[in-house]
Amino acid sequence: MSIVKRHKQGHDESQGDHKGRPYPVRIRSHISYRVGATLAVALVLAFSLIACDGPTLNFGASTTPTVTGLPGNAQFNTWYPAARGITVRYEDWKAVGGNDDDTVTIVRVDPHLVTLSVGYQPDRPLLMSQWMQQEHAAAIINGGYFDQNDQTTALVISNGQTYGSSYSGFGGMLSMDSNGHIKLRSLRQQPYGPGESLTQAVQCSPMLVEGGKRTQFNVAPSQSRRSIVAVDKNGNLLFISSPDDIFTLDQLADLLVSSDLSIATALNLDGGASTGLFVNGSAQTHVTIDSFVLLPLVVMVKEK
Repeated sequence: MSIVKRHKQGHDESQGDHKGRPYPVRIRSHISYRVGATLAVALVLAFSLIACDGPTLNFGASTTPTVTGLPGNAQFNTWYPAARGITVRYEDWKAVGGNDDDTVTIVRVDPHLVTLSVGYQPDRPLLMSQWMQQEHAAAIINGGYFDQNDQTTALVISNGQTYGSSYSGFGGMLSMDSNGHIKLRSLRQQPYGPGESLTQAVQCSPMLVEGGKRTQFNVAPSQSRRSIVAVDKNGNLLFISSPDDIFTLDQLADLLVSSDLSIATALNLDGGASTGLFVNGSAQTHVTIDSFVLLPLVVMVKEK
């Protein structure tokens, strides 16, 4: 299947995506068809048993494990180890007042056991799956916004090289300094200074959680795929992906603070067709949420 690079006509931050990108259509099963087929089979079986003295059938509880549809038949709300310092969890989230839910994937990273890096190649953007093949990261998520020429719209620092310019008075930044310390911060509370000794950094907007409380922001109530980077109250780094076009940013901010993830700080990343999350694990931790478009910018962690 060939990949066609779509030209973007600009960016709508309220969508967490770029205008002109396709959005996935969530296809629901037709329950009535399944119910009808099940009733037909049951009637045939009943008439067969009446016609002949067949054995008594026991329709008691099955001992077959529940099929969840998650990688490796993983269970919800359970942390699975993927690598040293990296665990994966799946949760079923539903917005208050909403009709749909989504399976949200959370990757928890111990920042003391990994190195953070930012991949930036506007001259050769890749699908998330291709980035994973190229970098062999332990975990990788898409980064911040970019324009129709695949250039970052904010500050990016990749392996010590600086691109673009910093947001001022809004948004947030994930970074790693020359000592390997990883930090997520609000640029409104702590603006970026050119003299900082950062080796890796990516910026995006808006901040969703600060000090354990959701923030207030003015965006359109658009439902979209979502990518989030967060830090919990224990200092762990979190990559969070909602792969269906279900949640608005307001709904997602509420869900983040009401979850049991103990989130202290959370930053929205580019979403929509850019959303992607991969984990180089096996069985329950083999995460493969691919982007729908080529990405010039990603964030990744590797084991030390």
